[in-house]
Amino acid sequence: MPRQAKLPKVLSEGEQRALLGRLNRRYLSSHRNICMLRLMLEAGLRAGEVVALRPEHLDMLTCKLIIREGKGAKDRVLWISDNLRDVIGAWLDRRPESEWLFPTRDGGQIQTRYLRVLVKRLARKADVAEAEKVSPHTLRHTFATELLRETKNLRLVQKALGHASIATTQIYTHIVDEELEEALRGFRQTA
Repeated sequence: MPRQAKLPKVLSEGEQRALLGRLNRRYLSSHRNICMLRLMLEAGLRAGEVVALRPEHLDMLTCKLIIREGKGAKDRVLWISDNLRDVIGAWLDRRPESEWLFPTRDGGQIQTRYLRVLVKRLARKADVAEAEKVSPHTLRHTFATELLRETKNLRLVQKALGHASIATTQIYTHIVDEELEEALRGFRQTA
């Protein structure tokens, strides 16, 4: 019997709020970090894709975000919410001069290692369950799971994530299947 793949950690809405709530937009680096984390949570970006963004990749009028040469050197197009666009717009007004959308204080490119450390630290501070398992990819998993719950369309999730194969995306059906099992086990137990 084939061994079932380990299901990825997914953050609840409360955990997402608690994680983001640990950052204060008044501070330059925290404002930048909120933008990056929200892009991973709300658009499913990989850490490497976030740090590689340039201002010209985001159309502020249409909220269209172009991911250039994501994994597998493929481009993809996503859209962000008006709210996230406004938060990023406020960031653009104060960000250091740089070719990067989310630069370091001196204008350099942020390293993905920085994001891994940041997410883990915030997860611990926010008392997220199993904080040691939380990583930037957890935010991507959370996005994918929520998109599948909302749309019930695995192909849409595949396209949003930029997966070449639908088989890679199918892990998210197992998460939704677990929720279905839990709901059905409790269904009509009072009868």
